[in-house]
Amino acid sequence: MTRVEAVELRRVRLPLVRRFQTSSHAKRELEHILVVLTDTDGAVGWGEIASPSGPFYCAETVESCWAVARDHLAPLVLGTDWEHPADLAAALGRVRGNHFARAGFDVAAWALWSAVGGVPLARALGGRRRTVEAGVSLGIEPTVDDLLAQVRLRVDEGYRRIKLKIAPGWDVTPVRAVRAAHPDVPLHVDANGAYEDVAEHRAVLAQLDELGLLMIEQPFAPRALVAHAALQQRIATPVCLDESVEEVDDLVTALRLDAVRVLNVKVSRMGGLTQAVRAHDLAREHGVPVWCGGMHEFGIGRAANVALSALAGFTLPSDVSGSDRYYARDVTTRPIVSTDGLVDVPTAPGLGWDADLAYIEQRTTDRVVLRADTAG
Repeated sequence: MTRVEAVELRRVRLPLVRRFQTSSHAKRELEHILVVLTDTDGAVGWGEIASPSGPFYCAETVESCWAVARDHLAPLVLGTDWEHPADLAAALGRVRGNHFARAGFDVAAWALWSAVGGVPLARALGGRRRTVEAGVSLGIEPTVDDLLAQVRLRVDEGYRRIKLKIAPGWDVTPVRAVRAAHPDVPLHVDANGAYEDVAEHRAVLAQLDELGLLMIEQPFAPRALVAHAALQQRIATPVCLDESVEEVDDLVTALRLDAVRVLNVKVSRMGGLTQAVRAHDLAREHGVPVWCGGMHEFGIGRAANVALSALAGFTLPSDVSGSDRYYARDVTTRPIVSTDGLVDVPTAPGLGWDADLAYIEQRTTDRVVLRADTAG
């Protein structure tokens, strides 16, 4: 039985090495919340709340996650005894929604539990791979030439798949240019739900369908499952869902509608590793390939993504690109590295990467510690 004696929350801010633009917003730096759980024996597990800064990808923000984590999730953790991380995840489920906030605690619980058990996190989740294939996500660039330069750089680095962010007015022309320059590179596009008028953008999606893409990810709004299903009936390219699937029940509905042929499993979006594994299992049962999406996680969250990607159903390259793709210095003592498009899965107990405490202290903007003897 595990009892958490202390919960530490840290807001940590890191600059991005390059501005990143999506269909809804741009970012030059990121602030995430690191979660540290310490049990009664002094063992520690780290997690990361990798929420967006503003309510564009989802309703959660750093501010909302900080309040929910401090005022609701931490007291629940301090008041719950658990044998398995899934037990704690069930207790945290009393807090509705707030998937990003819950994910940080769930990852920390898995990290703690696997470390205490002397088992690598990937193995604890059921993964057996020694390496995972890495893809890379590229934002919207000022010009097509700028985009082509970025694609060439990442192809030369050996990444196994290139994802291009698209939006109305930045779709067919840049994607066609990339496909012409790289006819054999696995390529897919992600709209983050930017195509609001389905009928208006039908021609654009039909043209994208002709470019030999691995998938078209989340063209429509999260709840527009019927529209995604209708699109899949008109095009040959698999439709991938991201924002539409926050709960396993969402995936059940999408599968019933045939609205999903590929699933982006994001640890943060689904509330942690516990639900992410369940989504992986269900998708695999239905023959739907999955890959692990990212939220520009720091090294803690990225380590969890690597571990998850070791599961058998992750048959497509995941967004587990090297730390240097986004950060000049990460929050782990050694960076996560992609070599020829592969990332090694750690064999050490727990996360497999250690937190760089000195650097984290430098980059911390706020900190709170809650203890069992003062909770509630």
